[in-house]
Amino acid sequence: MGTFIGHVYPGLFLLAYGLYQAVVVSKAVILSDSFPDPSLPPKNKGRWARLWKMSHRGLLKMLAGFGLMAYEISCVERGLTLMNRDLPPRFMYTKQWQHLTMFILLTLNGCIDIMSKNLLPQRCVPLEKGILVLTFYVLLLLLVSHVQDSVGVEMHVHSLLILVVLLLMLVFTAKLWAPDTFQLAVIETFLFQMMGSWLVQAGFILYKPVSGYPWEDDNISDIMFVTTFFCWHVMINALCLLGIYGVSSFWHRCYHPSWKLTGSREAPGYIYSRRPLYQLLQEVEQSEKDDQALLSKSSP
Repeated sequence: MGTFIGHVYPGLFLLAYGLYQAVVVSKAVILSDSFPDPSLPPKNKGRWARLWKMSHRGLLKMLAGFGLMAYEISCVERGLTLMNRDLPPRFMYTKQWQHLTMFILLTLNGCIDIMSKNLLPQRCVPLEKGILVLTFYVLLLLLVSHVQDSVGVEMHVHSLLILVVLLLMLVFTAKLWAPDTFQLAVIETFLFQMMGSWLVQAGFILYKPVSGYPWEDDNISDIMFVTTFFCWHVMINALCLLGIYGVSSFWHRCYHPSWKLTGSREAPGYIYSRRPLYQLLQEVEQSEKDDQALLSKSSP
């Protein structure tokens, strides 16, 4: 991960996840007053029904984790050994082992998602949330240790990343006691976007600066502009989140007017939504998949 690609690829993965989650949360917020009756039978049947029900998030986390682990191991020319043969022995490749631990956590988190949704008799959402919180607690510890030998610009870049991870950890911890809060879901989505976009920015700052000249650790203006860029990321991601909500609201107002209640909330086929947030998000994701399936069938 101590390379340009090692920062940009995880950043793009987190940014894409944050943008997708922004669409899902926006749709859930828009439709929070009324939903089609969830007791209706699912539309997807046949031989691919089991594959369609697989936890796509968990599968994506596993694939991303395995890919990043393979890339991290391939970056070490002589092999990723734990200790040398000197007397007394010393630990080697400390940062690489920390990177590998982060990617193992991502893979295990994906495994837990798949196990909870597809292997257990009933989905265990508290288990998924608990493992996610534990993952970010460990990630925060690794990042704090990761910057011990960093100075100047690199130290400042990673300190701001640690701030985002700390806030995400607090949000996930709060969601253990308040899982049905839309505000926490929106903050979580925003922080995932921040974490992803800032990792991409960190790759350009540390390894491929746009000017072609490396940032200087002893130049106070360079260090100050790291914070300025971070603030720009905050504003851009906030505007992006607001724009996604606006586009989603316009889309559902124009193309799905039947999803809104035109009369009483006791109208046939609709129920008043007082279900947990994760159930609303599940129904939103399922409706998106149904729309994609209908579009693929209707296209020549």
